[in-house]
Amino acid sequence: MIALLFPGQGAQQVGMGRDLCEAHPTAAATFAEANDALGYDITKIIFEGPEADLVRTDVCQPAILTMSIACLRVAEEHGLRGDVALGHSLGEYPALVACGSIGFDEALRLVGERGAAMQAAGEDRPGTMAAVLGQSDEQVQALCEEVGDVWPANYNCPGQVVASGTVDGIAQLLALAGERGVKATQLKVGGAFHSPLMAPASHRLAPALEAWDPTPPSPAFLCTTTALVEPADRMRAVLLDQLTSPVRFGEAVDVALAMGATTFVELGPGRVLSGLVRRIKRDASLHQISGPDDLVGISEVMA
Repeated sequence: MIALLFPGQGAQQVGMGRDLCEAHPTAAATFAEANDALGYDITKIIFEGPEADLVRTDVCQPAILTMSIACLRVAEEHGLRGDVALGHSLGEYPALVACGSIGFDEALRLVGERGAAMQAAGEDRPGTMAAVLGQSDEQVQALCEEVGDVWPANYNCPGQVVASGTVDGIAQLLALAGERGVKATQLKVGGAFHSPLMAPASHRLAPALEAWDPTPPSPAFLCTTTALVEPADRMRAVLLDQLTSPVRFGEAVDVALAMGATTFVELGPGRVLSGLVRRIKRDASLHQISGPDDLVGISEVMA
């Protein structure tokens, strides 16, 4: 059983997808489609930067979506078929494209609004995030409660939890972690994602999601907010809740494994999710597709 994985914000790299587009017309057409749907040349920003433009929340989200769908489409041309799809935060949008629940153009429209809403919320109520390593979920939860104005945001895998909160709150968390010998690192993000500070973004995104009519998913869509296989009539709600709720990626991977997944294929920039799956299931078969050289192994994946 094959699980398709789609990365979230933070995986972007200047130049990503250039070699894929040079080698595969389908990838180039996907990037061109994104330019048309968004109304600006996002391909130029992705290929040339500057990095300061690409890392903006309202740019990097549609950029990662575009890269992921280009990888997916080329991989499908080479025979890749998944049995379940899941994504980390933003990655749920390309996962839903892979499931046939939303078209690429409409996903770009929603992600464009989502990115703009999160960018505005981050500017209005400044916040940030920090990764806490080597602690249990319960220990990180207790640390967040002790500090205040900080919440667990990403339960990525055993021993890796990302906290989200106000700038002062995260600074206090880092100081307290340092005093106690707990390893914690601040992340370069534009807001306190997956926390109550994103409530304004949720309110702004709601009308755009309501205008979307999801198609029943095939393959199955495994939500990383609820760690459940979700039907079409739940998709608008889970994507809205996603903005202010923690990502339970580790738990969702456990569900995929219980469903029978033995092979995980990450589609898009970076190898972050593959690394997390490796920490959850050491003997899982892992493949990552972000460039033309990665397509050689698809026949092995499908064997």
